[in-house]
Amino acid sequence: MAQATPANHHSFHVSTALAIAIIAGAQLMIVLDATIVNVALPHIQYALGFSPTGLSWVLNGYTLAFGGLLLLGGKSGDLFGRRRMFMLGILLFAGASLVGGFATDQAWLITARAVQGVGGAIASPTALSLITTNFAEGKERNEALGIYSAVSAAGAALGLLAGGLLTQYISWRWVFFVNAPIALAIAIATPRALKESARQRVRLDVAGALLSVAGLGLLVFGMIHAAQSGWGTPVTISSFIAAVILLAAFVWREMTGREPLMDMAIFADRTRSAAYAVMLLLAASLFAMFFFLTLFLQEVHGYSALKAGLAFLPASFGIMLFAGIGSKLIQKTGPLPLIAYGLLAVAGGLAWLSRMTIHSTYLVHILAPMLLLASGMGFAFVSIFPTALARVPKEIAGLGSAMVNVAQQVGGTLGLSVLVTVSATAMNSRLHSLLGAAGSAASQPSVAKVAAAVAAIHGWDTAFLVGSGIALVGLVVALVFIRPPRAEELAGLAAEFSV
Repeated sequence: MAQATPANHHSFHVSTALAIAIIAGAQLMIVLDATIVNVALPHIQYALGFSPTGLSWVLNGYTLAFGGLLLLGGKSGDLFGRRRMFMLGILLFAGASLVGGFATDQAWLITARAVQGVGGAIASPTALSLITTNFAEGKERNEALGIYSAVSAAGAALGLLAGGLLTQYISWRWVFFVNAPIALAIAIATPRALKESARQRVRLDVAGALLSVAGLGLLVFGMIHAAQSGWGTPVTISSFIAAVILLAAFVWREMTGREPLMDMAIFADRTRSAAYAVMLLLAASLFAMFFFLTLFLQEVHGYSALKAGLAFLPASFGIMLFAGIGSKLIQKTGPLPLIAYGLLAVAGGLAWLSRMTIHSTYLVHILAPMLLLASGMGFAFVSIFPTALARVPKEIAGLGSAMVNVAQQVGGTLGLSVLVTVSATAMNSRLHSLLGAAGSAASQPSVAKVAAAVAAIHGWDTAFLVGSGIALVGLVVALVFIRPPRAEELAGLAAEFSV
């Protein structure tokens, strides 16, 4: 492995500053892309003719490939060199972004989003591992990890603002085009600032990765198809059966393979396994929030794309603020109280959002619960990571950190598909009853429009309430299974994960 640059105790060297700028820039671009299209969704829906449930594939296509291939992407860096694979991932990401920007139909855009996810799955884990290769252990590495953590925490909300600016002033297509020049600059600068890692002799479990992605993909497809066509249709039932078979085959392969993609020893520690489960449930409860709120603000309140993006800006600052506070508190309290508060705040914020009506105001019904959610997200994210990485054996340390990201992406994908299905089912039921009650007046455009808006809000409210329940399940898991760390483990937590 290449030797790390000597630490500078006052500030980063110029070359070291460029190195962290490259890694943080790449991570920001990848994290942003999970949400940058959110504000553009109504425009994409109109331009390409997506149904409300089909629209969720614009997000799920990306997160499914990203989460499902993250472990394989990390292993590829060990085998072929982390810097080399980092550059490949960035360029693949940029190429798919460029192609997606020219999309003229739904399949084209969803395919491009999936390829973007593949690029992200290669670039993201190699970016994190390049920190250990290029930064000296101690203060320098901790500062680099802090910047990386801050970028990861704030990126999702910042993506909504960037998406608003681009959609409002240029076109929704620029939420994709913008990645190409940034990625090209990163790829050009990488060989000048980052050292290559030593190659390791590892086997790539490609079959295992394909089984997991195909299994999760069919599970998500089954849920979304159920919302459109019903739970009892042959396609829905066969999708779920195939998903169970493929995911069972994946688990069997990982348990019996010589060099599995996911060493099952990672789940031997109860606290660590619980941290992964909590991250999955937290992401599942949260990911749909931006999806539904974007639609509410633009389609019901008539916000422009930029105004919708600006409406989410307080969440960005809130997450950064509370993540910073949490990284200091964790030394004194340990992670469990922060995780518990975070999940409780997320559950409360989502329950508050579930009270939205057609007459809801931004300040009381959107901003206030969003700030409560931001406090929960900041505290929870900054404390789940060190909990998941405490006591990880050195030989599976890379897998340990990757699994937190896998749990986040897979949780977000499953959560969005479940909540979109819940929302669509509740919306269709309410719309049917409203139009039935309106009788002959239902044929009037004004009545039908109001009924559609009321039904849509009812669907979103139902989804927020179910999301709140998912966060409460996460709280129970945390309180029952996460064991408080010992004093000597507690001392190093904030140093490693300060923001």
